[in-house]
Amino acid sequence: MKIIVGLGNPTREYQGTRHNVGFSVIYNIGDKYNITVDTKKHKALIGKGIIEGEKVILAMPQTYMNLSGESVRELLDYYKCTPEDIIVIYDDISLDVGKLRIRAKGSAGGHNGIKNIIAHLGTQDFPRIKVGVGEKPARMDLADYVLGHFTKEEQPVIRETANMACEAVAVMIKEDIATAMNKFN
Repeated sequence: MKIIVGLGNPTREYQGTRHNVGFSVIYNIGDKYNITVDTKKHKALIGKGIIEGEKVILAMPQTYMNLSGESVRELLDYYKCTPEDIIVIYDDISLDVGKLRIRAKGSAGGHNGIKNIIAHLGTQDFPRIKVGVGEKPARMDLADYVLGHFTKEEQPVIRETANMACEAVAVMIKEDIATAMNKFN
């Protein structure tokens, strides 16, 4: 079983923001594999299904970004999974809009949601897909930037990137992380 976690903030006001790109990817995966993500459980909205022959849980923590680890810990404990069984999808300001970076492990790199997951799991050894949302403009507050929306020009690019991230998840499940890294990084 794999637990695929997209990071974001709940409530309508955050829909479509840079920080919620993880939720956008989960919606794409759900649409592609006919998995409805609407059950409230483990401090998340979850959906159960099959991707490439593997049972999966799609999850969108509802704890707000900075407390995402609470939900991830509950999911791993309940489904008796290890950190290697998850794939965390989240925004990365160090990558240009439209770029993906897949990693088997790594530091939080300043991302508070990932910091919290690392704190709750006690390890940074878990697979992740970073989705580029672009660098913060000079003199702009970081929170304002990541909680802002994509520009009209960026919107089609980020939609395509969310589709690529969906494909990357399938490759990670069907083959392995190294193959996905070679194909999408």
